[in-house]
Amino acid sequence: MVQLQTANLNLAPCRLCDAADFIALERDPEVMRFLNGGAVDHEKIDPEQAPFLMPRGTEPYVWTARGTVDGAFVGWFCLFPETDMIAEIGYRLRRACWGQGLAPEGASALVTWGFTSGGYERIVATTMAVNHGSRRVMEKIGMKHTRTEFAAFPDPIPGSEHGDVWYELTRGEFLERYVTYGCSAGCISFRRI
Repeated sequence: MVQLQTANLNLAPCRLCDAADFIALERDPEVMRFLNGGAVDHEKIDPEQAPFLMPRGTEPYVWTARGTVDGAFVGWFCLFPETDMIAEIGYRLRRACWGQGLAPEGASALVTWGFTSGGYERIVATTMAVNHGSRRVMEKIGMKHTRTEFAAFPDPIPGSEHGDVWYELTRGEFLERYVTYGCSAGCISFRRI
């Protein structure tokens, strides 16, 4: 993995010392609203068995995001390889960092790295249809809605009746966008660590 730097974020491979920040993030009910309907009860949910990613600092493909100026914890991003050619992007940010353009900035950095250095041909993402904030992030980084799936959950959360949406971006679409609009994440630098 490499360290990525954008104008406002340093994304570094996660470490054990990030665990407390990750857990605090999961304890915010608004952050976890579209994953499990609210904050995670760490007494009842095993991070290894959770239906969603709960990083603890040892996970490959998870980058911890910190501010470039103050080093403050912003959240995390992941680019998980589903196959050699397809990766799924994910992200979770502290509520105090919402609405500042940091989610698309970090996600765009990972997409750029995934297509230019990671060797991926397609990057996908999914969220609940009612998660408009996450959908806007996906659209801002050039992803297109490809399908909506409906699944029966044993303990459905509010909004799940509207389904889960899937987005994707291909390498060709990325290259076309990159050439047309320039560096989509604002001059990303990569440093192998």
